[in-house]
Amino acid sequence: MPDAVRVFVAREPVDFRKAHDGLSHVVRDVFGDDPLSGHLFVFTNRRRDRIKLLFWDRNGLWLFYKRLERGTFPRFALDGTKARAEVDRAWLAMILDGFVPQTARVHSHHVGRVRIEERTTHERAHDPS
Repeated sequence: MPDAVRVFVAREPVDFRKAHDGLSHVVRDVFGDDPLSGHLFVFTNRRRDRIKLLFWDRNGLWLFYKRLERGTFPRFALDGTKARAEVDRAWLAMILDGFVPQTARVHSHHVGRVRIEERTTHERAHDPS
């Protein structure tokens, strides 16, 4: 997925009889967003055992659907009060893979910030490589 694609999650469950057009209306009328923007919109049903992703590419709407055979997706602890919340792609990947993002921890091998310093001319002259 390109970096420009943003991910928005519906705070409230939706009627899963809705398909492309019905979910597009939710995006437009409830969220106030354009369903043809190229962003990804995420919806769950009331039981939280199903999830739908609505996505527009250059020439049509994609509707991805996942049904869990056992269990449920975790309740989404989302900040704010709008009808939808923006999340990052890692959050979505965790949800789809069965992880609870609120309890996930960053591994110790993860580097939060990398600082690259330019080497001086003196250092480059004495580098054997």
